[in-house]
Amino acid sequence: MLYNSVNTNVGAMVALQNLNATDKELSDTQTRINTGLRVASAKDNGAIWAIAQNQRATSQSLNAVKDSLQRGQSTVDVALAAGESVSDLLLQMKEKALAASDTTLDTNSRVALNDDFVSLRDQIRKAVNNAEFNGANMLKGSNPTDIAALANSDGTATITVKAQPMDLGTGALSALTDTSSIGTQSLALGMITTINQAIINVSASLSALGTGSKSLASHLTFIGKLQDTVDAGVGNLVDADLAKDSAKLQALQTKQQLGVQALSIANQAPQSILSLFK
Repeated sequence: MLYNSVNTNVGAMVALQNLNATDKELSDTQTRINTGLRVASAKDNGAIWAIAQNQRATSQSLNAVKDSLQRGQSTVDVALAAGESVSDLLLQMKEKALAASDTTLDTNSRVALNDDFVSLRDQIRKAVNNAEFNGANMLKGSNPTDIAALANSDGTATITVKAQPMDLGTGALSALTDTSSIGTQSLALGMITTINQAIINVSASLSALGTGSKSLASHLTFIGKLQDTVDAGVGNLVDADLAKDSAKLQALQTKQQLGVQALSIANQAPQSILSLFK
Protein backbone atom coordinates (compact mmCIF):
# COMPACT_ATOMS: atom_id res chain seq x y z
CA MET A 1 0.00 0.00 0.00
CA LEU A 2 1.40 3.41 -1.00
CA TYR A 3 1.35 6.20 1.56
CA ASN A 4 1.04 9.88 0.86
CA SER A 5 3.80 11.58 2.81
CA VAL A 6 5.56 14.93 2.74
CA ASN A 7 8.58 13.38 4.53
CA THR A 8 9.33 10.53 2.13
CA ASN A 9 8.84 10.75 -1.60
CA VAL A 10 9.52 7.22 -2.88
CA GLY A 11 8.76 8.13 -6.47
CA ALA A 12 11.26 10.98 -6.43
CA MET A 13 13.93 8.73 -4.90
CA VAL A 14 13.43 6.07 -7.58
CA ALA A 15 13.46 8.71 -10.32
CA LEU A 16 16.66 10.23 -8.88
CA GLN A 17 18.38 6.83 -8.70
CA ASN A 18 17.52 6.12 -12.32
CA LEU A 19 18.67 9.59 -13.37
CA ASN A 20 21.99 9.18 -11.55
CA ALA A 21 22.54 5.82 -13.23
CA THR A 22 21.80 7.36 -16.61
CA ASP A 23 24.16 10.26 -15.92
CA LYS A 24 26.93 7.82 -14.95
CA GLU A 25 26.46 5.76 -18.09
CA LEU A 26 26.30 8.90 -20.18
CA SER A 27 29.55 10.16 -18.65
CA ASP A 28 31.26 6.82 -19.35
CA THR A 29 30.07 6.87 -22.94
CA GLN A 30 31.25 10.44 -23.46
CA THR A 31 34.65 9.50 -22.03
CA ARG A 32 34.94 6.58 -24.45
CA ILE A 33 34.07 8.88 -27.36
CA ASN A 34 36.49 11.59 -26.22
CA THR A 35 39.44 9.22 -25.66
CA GLY A 36 38.59 6.60 -28.25
CA LEU A 37 39.26 3.98 -25.57
CA ARG A 38 36.94 1.47 -24.03
CA VAL A 39 39.52 0.82 -21.30
CA ALA A 40 41.32 4.09 -20.61
CA SER A 41 42.50 3.34 -17.06
CA ALA A 42 42.79 0.50 -14.59
CA LYS A 43 39.46 1.37 -12.98
CA ASP A 44 37.63 0.69 -16.25
CA ASN A 45 38.82 -2.93 -16.38
CA GLY A 46 41.87 -3.78 -14.32
CA ALA A 47 42.71 -7.10 -15.99
CA ILE A 48 42.38 -5.83 -19.56
CA TRP A 49 44.28 -2.63 -18.74
CA ALA A 50 47.17 -4.63 -17.24
CA ILE A 51 47.37 -6.89 -20.30
CA ALA A 52 47.30 -3.87 -22.61
CA GLN A 53 50.04 -2.12 -20.62
CA ASN A 54 52.29 -5.18 -20.91
CA GLN A 55 51.74 -5.28 -24.65
CA ARG A 56 52.38 -1.53 -24.94
CA ALA A 57 55.70 -2.08 -23.14
CA THR A 58 56.58 -4.76 -25.69
CA SER A 59 55.64 -2.50 -28.59
CA GLN A 60 57.69 0.43 -27.27
CA SER A 61 60.65 -1.87 -26.60
CA LEU A 62 60.52 -2.96 -30.23
CA ASN A 63 61.32 0.65 -31.17
CA ALA A 64 64.72 0.18 -29.52
CA VAL A 65 65.16 -3.12 -31.37
CA LYS A 66 64.42 -1.41 -34.68
CA ASP A 67 66.91 1.36 -33.89
CA SER A 68 69.59 -1.19 -33.04
CA LEU A 69 68.96 -3.18 -36.22
CA GLN A 70 69.05 -0.03 -38.35
CA ARG A 71 72.35 1.09 -36.78
CA GLY A 72 73.81 -2.35 -37.30
CA GLN A 73 72.63 -2.48 -40.90
CA SER A 74 74.10 0.95 -41.61
CA THR A 75 77.45 -0.07 -40.11
CA VAL A 76 77.54 -3.24 -42.20
CA ASP A 77 76.53 -1.37 -45.35
CA VAL A 78 79.34 1.15 -44.83
CA ALA A 79 81.79 -1.75 -44.43
CA LEU A 80 80.37 -3.33 -47.58
CA ALA A 81 80.86 -0.14 -49.57
CA ALA A 82 84.47 0.16 -48.38
CA GLY A 83 85.09 -3.54 -49.00
CA GLU A 84 83.81 -3.26 -52.55
CA SER A 85 86.23 -0.36 -53.08
CA VAL A 86 89.04 -2.55 -51.76
CA SER A 87 88.04 -5.30 -54.18
CA ASP A 88 88.06 -2.86 -57.09
CA LEU A 89 91.49 -1.57 -56.05
CA LEU A 90 92.83 -5.13 -55.94
CA LEU A 91 91.66 -5.72 -59.49
CA GLN A 92 93.56 -2.63 -60.61
CA MET A 93 96.62 -3.71 -58.62
CA LYS A 94 96.57 -7.11 -60.29
CA GLU A 95 96.51 -5.38 -63.66
CA LYS A 96 99.56 -3.31 -62.68
CA ALA A 97 101.39 -6.38 -61.33
CA LEU A 98 100.68 -8.36 -64.46
CA ALA A 99 101.94 -5.51 -66.62
CA ALA A 100 105.07 -5.21 -64.43
CA SER A 101 105.83 -8.93 -64.85
CA ASP A 102 106.69 -8.32 -68.49
CA THR A 103 110.43 -8.87 -68.93
CA THR A 104 110.59 -6.41 -71.83
CA LEU A 105 109.68 -3.34 -69.75
CA ASP A 106 112.20 -0.57 -69.54
CA THR A 107 113.17 0.99 -66.21
CA ASN A 108 111.00 4.09 -66.54
CA SER A 109 107.87 2.06 -67.34
CA ARG A 110 108.49 -0.28 -64.41
CA VAL A 111 108.92 2.67 -62.04
CA ALA A 112 105.68 4.24 -63.30
CA LEU A 113 103.77 0.96 -62.85
CA ASN A 114 105.18 0.55 -59.35
CA ASP A 115 104.19 4.10 -58.43
CA ASP A 116 100.64 3.37 -59.59
CA PHE A 117 100.66 0.11 -57.65
CA VAL A 118 101.84 1.80 -54.44
CA SER A 119 99.21 4.52 -54.83
CA LEU A 120 96.48 1.89 -55.19
CA ARG A 121 97.88 -0.01 -52.21
CA ASP A 122 97.75 3.10 -50.03
CA GLN A 123 94.17 3.80 -51.11
CA ILE A 124 93.18 0.47 -49.59
CA ARG A 125 94.18 1.71 -46.15
CA LYS A 126 92.31 4.97 -46.69
CA ALA A 127 89.16 3.11 -47.71
CA VAL A 128 89.41 0.85 -44.65
CA ASN A 129 90.04 3.78 -42.29
CA ASN A 130 86.95 5.56 -43.60
CA ALA A 131 84.69 2.51 -43.21
CA GLU A 132 83.37 3.77 -39.87
CA PHE A 133 79.78 4.36 -38.79
CA ASN A 134 78.64 5.36 -35.32
CA GLY A 135 82.13 4.72 -33.96
CA ALA A 136 82.34 1.15 -35.32
CA ASN A 137 84.65 -0.09 -38.07
CA MET A 138 84.25 -3.69 -39.22
CA LEU A 139 87.35 -3.67 -41.45
CA LYS A 140 90.12 -1.79 -39.65
CA GLY A 141 92.92 -3.43 -37.70
CA SER A 142 93.52 -7.02 -36.68
CA ASN A 143 90.56 -7.04 -34.28
CA PRO A 144 87.78 -4.92 -35.83
CA THR A 145 84.31 -4.45 -34.34
CA ASP A 146 81.66 -7.17 -34.60
CA ILE A 147 78.08 -5.97 -34.87
CA ALA A 148 75.58 -7.40 -32.36
CA ALA A 149 72.13 -5.89 -32.93
CA LEU A 150 69.19 -6.45 -30.59
CA ALA A 151 66.80 -9.11 -31.87
CA ASN A 152 63.94 -9.10 -29.34
CA SER A 153 62.16 -6.84 -26.86
CA ASP A 154 63.73 -8.54 -23.83
CA GLY A 155 67.30 -7.94 -24.95
CA THR A 156 68.04 -11.67 -24.54
CA ALA A 157 68.85 -12.31 -28.20
CA THR A 158 71.07 -10.58 -30.74
CA ILE A 159 71.96 -10.90 -34.41
CA THR A 160 75.73 -10.87 -34.80
CA VAL A 161 77.58 -9.95 -37.96
CA LYS A 162 81.25 -10.85 -37.72
CA ALA A 163 83.83 -8.24 -38.62
CA GLN A 164 85.95 -8.86 -41.72
CA PRO A 165 89.44 -7.35 -41.34
CA MET A 166 90.73 -5.93 -44.63
CA ASP A 167 93.52 -3.73 -43.40
CA LEU A 168 96.93 -4.20 -45.02
CA GLY A 169 98.72 -7.11 -43.37
CA THR A 170 95.60 -8.50 -41.64
CA GLY A 171 92.69 -10.78 -42.38
CA ALA A 172 91.84 -11.01 -46.05
CA LEU A 173 94.93 -8.94 -46.95
CA SER A 174 97.39 -10.62 -44.59
CA ALA A 175 99.93 -11.16 -47.42
CA LEU A 176 99.67 -7.59 -48.69
CA THR A 177 101.63 -5.13 -46.52
CA ASP A 178 102.58 -1.48 -46.38
CA THR A 179 105.79 -2.30 -48.22
CA SER A 180 104.37 -4.46 -50.98
CA SER A 181 105.58 -3.38 -54.39
CA ILE A 182 106.20 -4.50 -57.97
CA GLY A 183 109.52 -2.71 -58.40
CA THR A 184 111.13 -5.71 -60.07
CA GLN A 185 109.94 -8.40 -62.47
CA SER A 186 110.26 -11.11 -59.83
CA LEU A 187 108.35 -9.06 -57.26
CA ALA A 188 105.62 -8.46 -59.82
CA LEU A 189 105.32 -12.20 -60.54
CA GLY A 190 105.01 -13.02 -56.85
CA MET A 191 102.55 -10.19 -56.33
CA ILE A 192 100.17 -11.65 -58.92
CA THR A 193 99.71 -14.75 -56.75
CA THR A 194 99.38 -12.64 -53.60
CA ILE A 195 96.71 -10.41 -55.12
CA ASN A 196 94.81 -13.34 -56.60
CA GLN A 197 94.50 -14.83 -53.11
CA ALA A 198 93.59 -11.41 -51.68
CA ILE A 199 90.79 -11.06 -54.24
CA ILE A 200 89.43 -14.46 -53.24
CA ASN A 201 89.64 -13.59 -49.53
CA VAL A 202 88.01 -10.17 -49.94
CA SER A 203 85.21 -11.69 -52.03
CA ALA A 204 84.51 -14.21 -49.27
CA SER A 205 84.52 -11.44 -46.66
CA LEU A 206 82.13 -9.32 -48.75
CA SER A 207 79.85 -12.33 -49.12
CA ALA A 208 79.73 -12.71 -45.33
CA LEU A 209 79.00 -9.01 -44.86
CA GLY A 210 76.29 -9.09 -47.51
CA THR A 211 74.63 -12.07 -45.85
CA GLY A 212 74.79 -10.27 -42.50
CA SER A 213 73.24 -7.10 -43.92
CA LYS A 214 70.45 -9.15 -45.49
CA SER A 215 69.79 -10.90 -42.16
CA LEU A 216 69.51 -7.57 -40.37
CA ALA A 217 67.18 -6.19 -43.04
CA SER A 218 64.96 -9.28 -42.94
CA HIS A 219 64.71 -9.17 -39.15
CA LEU A 220 64.00 -5.45 -39.25
CA THR A 221 61.05 -6.14 -41.58
CA PHE A 222 59.82 -8.86 -39.23
CA ILE A 223 60.09 -6.58 -36.18
CA GLY A 224 58.05 -3.92 -37.97
CA LYS A 225 55.30 -6.43 -38.73
CA LEU A 226 55.45 -7.79 -35.19
CA GLN A 227 55.07 -4.30 -33.74
CA ASP A 228 52.07 -3.63 -35.98
CA THR A 229 50.48 -6.89 -34.84
CA VAL A 230 51.08 -6.07 -31.15
CA ASP A 231 49.61 -2.59 -31.61
CA ALA A 232 46.55 -4.07 -33.34
CA GLY A 233 46.15 -6.51 -30.44
CA VAL A 234 46.24 -3.65 -27.92
CA GLY A 235 43.63 -1.84 -30.00
CA ASN A 236 41.38 -4.88 -29.96
CA LEU A 237 41.62 -4.94 -26.17
CA VAL A 238 41.06 -1.29 -25.31
CA ASP A 239 39.72 0.65 -28.30
CA ALA A 240 36.11 1.83 -28.19
CA ASP A 241 33.55 1.08 -30.89
CA LEU A 242 32.81 4.71 -31.72
CA ALA A 243 29.88 3.91 -34.01
CA LYS A 244 28.20 1.92 -31.26
CA ASP A 245 29.00 4.48 -28.57
CA SER A 246 27.74 7.32 -30.75
CA ALA A 247 24.37 5.61 -31.14
CA LYS A 248 24.32 4.85 -27.42
CA LEU A 249 25.08 8.49 -26.62
CA GLN A 250 21.97 9.63 -28.46
CA ALA A 251 19.84 7.12 -26.58
CA LEU A 252 21.28 8.08 -23.21
CA GLN A 253 20.76 11.79 -23.83
CA THR A 254 17.09 11.10 -24.55
CA LYS A 255 16.87 8.88 -21.48
CA GLN A 256 18.45 11.62 -19.39
CA GLN A 257 15.85 14.17 -20.51
CA LEU A 258 13.04 11.75 -19.67
CA GLY A 259 14.62 11.08 -16.29
CA VAL A 260 14.69 14.80 -15.51
CA GLN A 261 11.02 15.08 -16.43
CA ALA A 262 10.14 12.01 -14.34
CA LEU A 263 11.94 13.47 -11.34
CA SER A 264 10.13 16.75 -11.80
CA ILE A 265 6.76 14.96 -11.86
CA ALA A 266 7.69 12.89 -8.80
CA ASN A 267 8.68 16.02 -6.88
CA GLN A 268 5.23 17.50 -7.53
CA ALA A 269 3.40 14.52 -6.05
CA PRO A 270 3.48 15.69 -2.38
CA GLN A 271 1.75 18.93 -3.38
CA SER A 272 -1.42 16.93 -4.06
CA ILE A 273 -1.73 16.38 -0.31
CA LEU A 274 -2.56 20.08 0.08
CA SER A 275 -5.90 19.48 -1.60
CA LEU A 276 -6.94 17.30 1.32
CA PHE A 277 -6.84 20.31 3.63
CA LYS A 278 -8.98 22.65 1.58
